[in-house]
Amino acid sequence: MERKRSKASPAQLLLQHRQIFQLSADTRVLDLACGSGRNGLWFAEYGAKVTFVDRDLSRLDAIPPNCYSLSFDLEAKHSLPPFDAQFDIVIIFNYLHRPLFEPLKRLIRPGGLIVYETFLTEQANVGRPKNPDFLLHPGELMQVFDSFTPLHYFEGNVGCEQQPCFKAQLIARQTDS
Repeated sequence: MERKRSKASPAQLLLQHRQIFQLSADTRVLDLACGSGRNGLWFAEYGAKVTFVDRDLSRLDAIPPNCYSLSFDLEAKHSLPPFDAQFDIVIIFNYLHRPLFEPLKRLIRPGGLIVYETFLTEQANVGRPKNPDFLLHPGELMQVFDSFTPLHYFEGNVGCEQQPCFKAQLIARQTDS
């Protein structure tokens, strides 16, 4: 069944690997640092219960009734919000705050997925961001999630609006231990 699209298309990473996501009405997705929510809304269109978290929710499109939004400043608190359960899928795009790595792993249920795409240090040579706090080192994402089983990993130029754009992409499954 074809689903209607939100205003903005989801990230290509999601579209290219959609077969990995086995979505149902019980699937719990966390869209961390969600921005406009375009990626979480894509999951919601397939029936998932999505929790959208961002410091500023003003760019978030209207969300479906089975979804939730939470205004939370991840960087000021250096932590994640307290959640009542783990998530089946956690998605993060174009955001990096290293103090969240360890707590983030604990938010993903055994067998659940992390979907992470953000900028590499090489991006500073061609555009923004330039601050090294917001740029991954080569191999860093794989190292951080080394206890997960990688299903997709890429580092390099993904191209953004016809310009070079250097990112790391990871889709990995939490081990069952």
